[in-house]
Amino acid sequence: MKDILTPKKIVAELDKYIVGQDKAKRAVAIALRNRWRRKQIKGELSKEIMPNNIILIGPTGVGKTEIARRISRLTNAPFIKVEASKYTEVGYVGRDVESMVRELLSIAINEVRQEMAEEVAIIALEMARLQVVDKLTPRIPEAPNETEEEKKEREARYLRQKDKIRNLLDEGKLDDREIEIIPERNPFSQIEAFSNSGLETIDFQLGDIIGGILPFKGKKEPKKFKVPEAINYFYQTESEKLVNKEKVIEEAKYRVENNGIIFIDEIDKIATPEHKMGNDVSRSGVQRDLLPIVEGSHVPTKHGIVDTSHILFIASGAFSSSKPSDLIPELQGRFPIREELNSLTREDFLKILTLPKNSLTIQYKALLETEKVELSFNDDALEALADYTALANEKMTDIGARRLQTVMNALLEGFLFDIPDAKIKKINITRELVIEKLDRIIKSVDLAKYIL
Repeated sequence: MKDILTPKKIVAELDKYIVGQDKAKRAVAIALRNRWRRKQIKGELSKEIMPNNIILIGPTGVGKTEIARRISRLTNAPFIKVEASKYTEVGYVGRDVESMVRELLSIAINEVRQEMAEEVAIIALEMARLQVVDKLTPRIPEAPNETEEEKKEREARYLRQKDKIRNLLDEGKLDDREIEIIPERNPFSQIEAFSNSGLETIDFQLGDIIGGILPFKGKKEPKKFKVPEAINYFYQTESEKLVNKEKVIEEAKYRVENNGIIFIDEIDKIATPEHKMGNDVSRSGVQRDLLPIVEGSHVPTKHGIVDTSHILFIASGAFSSSKPSDLIPELQGRFPIREELNSLTREDFLKILTLPKNSLTIQYKALLETEKVELSFNDDALEALADYTALANEKMTDIGARRLQTVMNALLEGFLFDIPDAKIKKINITRELVIEKLDRIIKSVDLAKYIL
């Protein structure tokens, strides 16, 4: 993590996208900064400092997932979101909780590979273009009894021809030409399988499997590519050759182990209240399977062992029918930080419509700009939208800020369907229009149930 990301600056960045929830933002900001602090400590002590795992408590749509996702982007950290309730399903209970770590490593490998590919992009593109030029410039055959002088002249003519082809390629005059290429097998096309014990991994090369199943099909059957497609194909293959696979895996493992973030949603669904303790063994079973990963364990993957000791775990849940203290004590101890997020108010909805960099109003303006239509909102129209959103959440299930999306869609649905229309160049959303479109829907519970 960069030195400039102090807790105050992390919170300031989160404020650009998430309204309110200051205590939760402070908690994750401190947890992130403590990671950086731990890395500055030399020796054995740094290994003993455990991450500040957090439980975010609050109803859906108040920003829990968005906070976790934003901090991962902010720090360029590998991130994965899983749902705890998934592991209570038949066939999932048990060792499969480790799959979250394997998926996180796969995400990190893809990210690192992409970064390293960008570093060699200029070289890879030049090599790709040279290969295309070679394909478009067949060598001049050697003449019988060719003298040394004739051989030199033939080679010179071939080089002049290549220069001509290269110039035409640069000018885009060969884009409609086709080239035959024998595709190479993608070195990263693999299937991963795990034994029941979870201690063994088996790698299968997909190409070998297909080759074994279809032995009489030619593995090197040529395909035709247009020149731009051929350049792209060779660019991909050259990038893979230039990027060291071992370095990719090594860097990805380091990022997962030291910067990784696993967001466990719906953790309240595996919390078992005391009066129901005997009724649902799978919930407490998943907690016990989750415990070693959160405590710090070594998870086997096809790329080696991953140590989870310093992965940051952020759990979240509404805890409407249970409470954090219903989790098993050992798991509670591994989530020392607990922050409650507030339900969103009418004022919050108004801020969400106007303040974030990626607010819904900005998104819809950008969408309609693609149709050359200018969309604008009056201030009192935004206030009415906030009022109706708050009212809809009161009358139906409170789904937080997600309700804004459904309300906005109900408001703009007619315009979104009619456009493109030559007559519509500007749309101004007024309070009167909001009331006309939404009042009957939201105040009629039966109607709102189906529309919102």
